[in-house]
Amino acid sequence: MKDARARAAGERAERIAEFIAPLRVEPGSKVDLSKDFDPTHKKGIKNKKDGQELLRSGVVLLADYQRRLAAEGTHGVLMCLQALDAGGKDGTIRHVMSGVNPQGVRVAGFKVPSAAELSHDYLWRYACNLPSRGEIGIFNRSHYEEVLVVRVHPEHLSRQRLPGHVSGKKIWRRRYREINDWERYLTDNGFRIVKLFLNLSKEEQRIRFLKRIDVPERNWKFSAADIRERTFWDDYQRAFSEMLSATSTPWAPWYVVPADRKWFARTCAAAVLAHTLIDIDPQYPLIDDKSRHALELAKQQLEDEAPDGAAADPYAKRSAAGVLRRRADRRRVR
Repeated sequence: MKDARARAAGERAERIAEFIAPLRVEPGSKVDLSKDFDPTHKKGIKNKKDGQELLRSGVVLLADYQRRLAAEGTHGVLMCLQALDAGGKDGTIRHVMSGVNPQGVRVAGFKVPSAAELSHDYLWRYACNLPSRGEIGIFNRSHYEEVLVVRVHPEHLSRQRLPGHVSGKKIWRRRYREINDWERYLTDNGFRIVKLFLNLSKEEQRIRFLKRIDVPERNWKFSAADIRERTFWDDYQRAFSEMLSATSTPWAPWYVVPADRKWFARTCAAAVLAHTLIDIDPQYPLIDDKSRHALELAKQQLEDEAPDGAAADPYAKRSAAGVLRRRADRRRVR
């Protein structure tokens, strides 16, 4: 039975790895977003219904691995989400993490830095929001803003009050190196980094902006600043292309997720995160003989306290039923 389960788990891991392989930016490759990645791609999934079923299966899988990650308490996972406005970051977080324990997930969003944040180095505010061991941390926008929006709008550099000798033309190349080194430091300390760029087409962004204007319940999401940023579309495409080329590393590769179909983007994000957790393979801690003996004594004492007519251990049957349900869930995921 164990061998069969191991084979099934191995086959599932292979299918997930095969599914996300075309999304991965090979370290050392030169990326041109307009040529290399199609925002409308859906990799053979026939329709939205099939994609949603895959996502539900992925959520079940993530919930299982997140419990194990928290119980083991050795590794942490940081998921970095980058996208242009209306790229679907919030929806991706909401749907992909819908089945996990909220206590094991920490979400941090990064907007315009405050005066206090600007008084530190540019990575400081991101370091302050890293997950703990056993946690999944999500950056809704991330430290890559420092080589994206800051690059497209270099006037932001003056607010960072950098010394003159470090603010020349080589600053972006240096920041790529510093970010790569920082991520290598984190992975060496047991924190895995999942980097997702939600690749949205210009036309789909236009449609989503119009929806925010036309649907009253979505008006609050619209900002005139989004339209202003849209005029820098080509600048952002170049900045994203160079960033992906320079910072997709063996220890923290980038995945470019086709984002024109929200359901497909969410399925891809769940698959990449599941692939990472499967690779970590966290395990529930095993207790020693002394602790096992203490559990047995406690169990006996609680059973002895059962009132007349009550089951000594009513949970035993429910626990067995729960095992059967979890086995059925795992078979559906496979």
